[in-house]
Amino acid sequence: MATVVTRQGTDGKPRYDVRYRDPAGVQRKRSFRKKGEATAYSATVEADKLRGAYVDRNAGRELFQVHAERWLSAQVFAPNTRAVVTSRLKNHAYPVLGAKPLASIRPSTVQAWTRSLSALAPSTQHAVYGHVQAILTAAVDDQLIARNPCKAPSVTRPRNRSPKITVWPRERVPAMAASLPERYQVVVPIGAGLGLRQGEMFGLAVEDVDFLRREVTVRRQVSLALSRQVFAPPKYAKTRMIPLAPSVAEAIAAHLARYPAIEVTLPWVEHDGPPVTVRLICHTRERKAINRNYFNTVWHTALRGIDVEPGRQNGCHALRHFASVLLDAGESIKVVSEHLGHTDPGFTLRTYTHLMPDTRVRSVRAIDGVFSSGCAMEVPSEGGA
Repeated sequence: MATVVTRQGTDGKPRYDVRYRDPAGVQRKRSFRKKGEATAYSATVEADKLRGAYVDRNAGRELFQVHAERWLSAQVFAPNTRAVVTSRLKNHAYPVLGAKPLASIRPSTVQAWTRSLSALAPSTQHAVYGHVQAILTAAVDDQLIARNPCKAPSVTRPRNRSPKITVWPRERVPAMAASLPERYQVVVPIGAGLGLRQGEMFGLAVEDVDFLRREVTVRRQVSLALSRQVFAPPKYAKTRMIPLAPSVAEAIAAHLARYPAIEVTLPWVEHDGPPVTVRLICHTRERKAINRNYFNTVWHTALRGIDVEPGRQNGCHALRHFASVLLDAGESIKVVSEHLGHTDPGFTLRTYTHLMPDTRVRSVRAIDGVFSSGCAMEVPSEGGA
């Protein structure tokens, strides 16, 4: 139990020492000038110990950057993701927060830092803030600080205001396929027909395609680790099954007849990871996995060939957005979310809600059908009960 001990200070005035043992059994002491403050602190310490909310006031002296780098080293990130997060912290968090002790970072500190991010793109602001919040959450879990200032009601979190997705006109999809070199044309039906990300297209193997059951399993992607190609799990490490349309199956089969799949061996996740060998459907003339930087150059050339300006909206990812035709066909958001490999159907809804078919006419017809079918409610006369 915490006890309050009275002693005489060097100025002759009384001092009140609160002596207690922390949850680890270490003897602690804190001094006060007023007895009431000492008594209140004594009660608070014991209550915090019972609730498991005790925080060593000296633990918060650790600098934000020191704790952040320890947090970063403990994360299970893909090499590219680790490099991106490290760069964001170095450029946008450490200059303001890095040298501050964790305990000194208040909600007002976070709010002022957030305002300093205003020149960045909304998506970058949102991402950097998320990293800092995660780091401070880890500090709370490690009992270095009592509360996460990023979660205070007075702090306004940056919003990720992504531009609305513009889906390609249907006629552009086959035109783009025809504009690409023949060995890469299959990327278009794979991307648009299966909704794969670019790395997933390049990592698709023959063994992932079940032509009999008409389904495709997305198990891997081609990624980069320290500028070296590797195989890695799909985004969010989420393996998924996708129905295979007959026309897409025919396109893949025709491609394999002209360019048979080849065995490619790459390390798994890390540049020095264990080797993994699969038979890739898409590959280069040199019998290697496709490098995304090289392919993007080929893609831009093909875009210009059909008089489309290269840019973010017309990148290879545009093929993936074409899967939104499923919404137009009446599929649910949940089905489309699973098709695209999103972790949250809410994200799918926010991304594609403006592309969903307008059902107001159908709704009006349905209601009108009820009230014009002879089953409508009878309106009582004025003299009725």
